[in-house]
Amino acid sequence: MNNWYLLAAIPVFGLLVLVHELGHFLTAKWAGIRVEEFGLGFPPSVVGFRRRSQGGWDVIWFGRERDSDLSEKQNPFSGTSGGVSVPGQASQNTIYSLNLLPIGGFVRMPGENGDVNDEDGQYDPQSFAAKSAGKRIIVLCAGVLMNLLLAAVLFTIAYGVGEPTLPSMIGKVVPGSPAAIAGLRPDDTILSVNNQPVKQFSDVVSIVGQMTAAADKRHEQTVPVTLSVLHRGESAPQTLRVDALVKPPKGQGHMGVAGKVVFVSSPLWLAPYKGVIHTYDVTREFIHQLMAMITGAVKPEVAGPVGIVNITGQVAQTIPDLGWWPILSLTAILSLNLAIVNILPFPALDGGRIVLVLIEVIRGGKRLKPEREGIINLVGMAILLALMVVITITDVMRLGS
Repeated sequence: MNNWYLLAAIPVFGLLVLVHELGHFLTAKWAGIRVEEFGLGFPPSVVGFRRRSQGGWDVIWFGRERDSDLSEKQNPFSGTSGGVSVPGQASQNTIYSLNLLPIGGFVRMPGENGDVNDEDGQYDPQSFAAKSAGKRIIVLCAGVLMNLLLAAVLFTIAYGVGEPTLPSMIGKVVPGSPAAIAGLRPDDTILSVNNQPVKQFSDVVSIVGQMTAAADKRHEQTVPVTLSVLHRGESAPQTLRVDALVKPPKGQGHMGVAGKVVFVSSPLWLAPYKGVIHTYDVTREFIHQLMAMITGAVKPEVAGPVGIVNITGQVAQTIPDLGWWPILSLTAILSLNLAIVNILPFPALDGGRIVLVLIEVIRGGKRLKPEREGIINLVGMAILLALMVVITITDVMRLGS
């Protein structure tokens, strides 16, 4: 694989994280929560942008001057882009940052762990902790819902641009191969193999493969295959005999033909329906597989960032042959995985934070102490990071094997 295709993981990951965090960001703004920072990637910070209360924008390099306005008007490369500075005045506006580690993102809000704002224990009215349980749950669920919506949109686009199919049509004939000698040509449609009707090119491969496997046991070099073929532009099929090779040259196939990829596009009114249905089917299958792994019914098979980058690179390499369907579908599937994993009731994940809010509701509004809530999320994050390290090591070892 050309390693340049691995770079396709950057826009894929970026889109997934952007949409997820955008859900938290928009609902936080709706709920009246002050968002201190909207970040793509994890710190250390590279550059950030913040609107100034007097007009214009601050440009914040490497996390400097994050807690106060810059002292003077500057150019875009040194700090401030336009506007008038107010020395010593802290800005309440959101910092939009790009960070060094491109493996995630975050929306930073005050009071996420129930922190208090003053010595009397009063919450900052614009903090996450000050809002009702219902609003906090909506903010926490928004990222998951946005990833579900993204998956449906991507599947809809995929169905619209065309799903790659392999009908029983020939796309390529190797010169000098048994197929070429028999008279097969590109764009020929194979109707039957040894009087067995075929619809997909995989049917042709399966039947011929069974015949050559049997011939190999008899120590034969070739096996005759009778094809009913419809040449392009003709109305009547012809019967051709191909002496398929039992042990063909590497990459050629027994007959020396390759299937033709045909893109089937869904009409505008049907693509969204198919996209939603496919989203539901994939989500249901993923949950089923997840439950099977938890119960031990199947062996856990997971991939971390390294594994996903490798898979994304492999899929991106197929774009010239298979179009946009594979990469759109993969991105949609990853978006669904991100949604489902995030909603799991595990500390530090969105689902774990929702559980803490629900416990508060069950206790009649009595909240956990901020210190205790912070420790719960810290332990959960430590476990997740340790698990990520193990998965990453496994991914690297798998690539090296």
